[in-house]
Amino acid sequence: MENPLSRKIILGIQHVLAMFGATVLVPALTGMNTSITLFCAGLGTLLFHWITKRKVPVFLGSSFAFMGGIIAVIGDARMGDPDYLSRIQAVKGALIVAGLIYAVFALLIKLVGYEKVNKLLPPIVTGPVIIVIGLRLSGTAINSAFYENGEFSLKCVLVTVVVLATIIIISVFAKGIYNLMPILFAIIVGFLVCIPLGFTDFTPVREAHFLSFADKQVLDQVLAVPVFQADAILAIAPIALVTLIEHVGDITTNSAVVGQNFMVDPGIHRTILGDGLATALAGLLGGPANTTYGENTGVLAVTKVYDPSVIRIAAVVAIFLGLIGKFGAVISCIPGPVSGGISIVLYGMISSVGVRILINNHLNFGNSRNLMIASIIVVLGIGCDSIPVAGTVTISGLALAAVVGMLLAAILPVGADDVMRD
Repeated sequence: MENPLSRKIILGIQHVLAMFGATVLVPALTGMNTSITLFCAGLGTLLFHWITKRKVPVFLGSSFAFMGGIIAVIGDARMGDPDYLSRIQAVKGALIVAGLIYAVFALLIKLVGYEKVNKLLPPIVTGPVIIVIGLRLSGTAINSAFYENGEFSLKCVLVTVVVLATIIIISVFAKGIYNLMPILFAIIVGFLVCIPLGFTDFTPVREAHFLSFADKQVLDQVLAVPVFQADAILAIAPIALVTLIEHVGDITTNSAVVGQNFMVDPGIHRTILGDGLATALAGLLGGPANTTYGENTGVLAVTKVYDPSVIRIAAVVAIFLGLIGKFGAVISCIPGPVSGGISIVLYGMISSVGVRILINNHLNFGNSRNLMIASIIVVLGIGCDSIPVAGTVTISGLALAAVVGMLLAAILPVGADDVMRD
């Protein structure tokens, strides 16, 4: 049964709440502008959906992978500093180049065919990689859920327990439309609990401009002409070679959650192209690179509503939040223990999808080949944060684990007992 518009709007707001914390964290750490970031995330998501024939329920938020390169270019400069705008122009040019790298690879995959790409990613690789995606994010969830200013806090634990209990009760026992909104209810209940505990701070709401783009500095950053500087391009653009692998893992995860093979229809070449052009668009406007968001895939797994139009509604809401500074500021006031408690569920759901892939494909872990591949992927993916490659360019542990897993799967011979027989 098709969801009515009012229900879709509520579900879309849930997706915005899920992605908001991570998306605004990137500009906070790099010195870029939050309003532009939200605007670019929403606009990039709509562009992605248009390129992927409106079939893939994916939200594009700020990419953490590009942070090191962006910080290397921007340095300590912040909005209002004399050289800030010139550095943003260099970041703009580099991100446009990064997006074009995606486009080149999308063309290559279209030419060689999906089948050859699929052979590199058998279930013994994709399952553990998806498990790693969720587990790598788990540390962030725990820090937000249980710690305040770096110190373990029983107040945070109390809020987190309430948030988790709300999600579990709504997901398991609620009926009808209420069953689809566990995250929204958890945020409301968590907020109410946080007020007497002193976790809420509405200062950002008071200080925010009502219209973000009415701020001359924000508008100047949007209209600044990109500059293609060699050092900035070398610091930022090569990271796209790493995030391409992560993109494939994210789309594989999304496919597993939804139960449709988006690698084939609309095709991995289209999803890569959509991600790349969204990053280039963000670069053009002065936002950080975009990437597919595991948080929103987690929401899909919790709600079991896979309608891509819900994600597009979330994209429109993100654009609205980027334009209306006061509304964006309200969401930014969600306390850490609330977002942390929600993240525990969302990231756990992602890892659970990876386990489901292994079970559904009847992989035999009494087989040494499967055991070795999965073990090495999990340890490398979780144990390695990032590995320096050249200068400020790093490769994430997830990308390293995926590459090593693909190589092992290609090299080690497949045995008759790799798959359990009924």
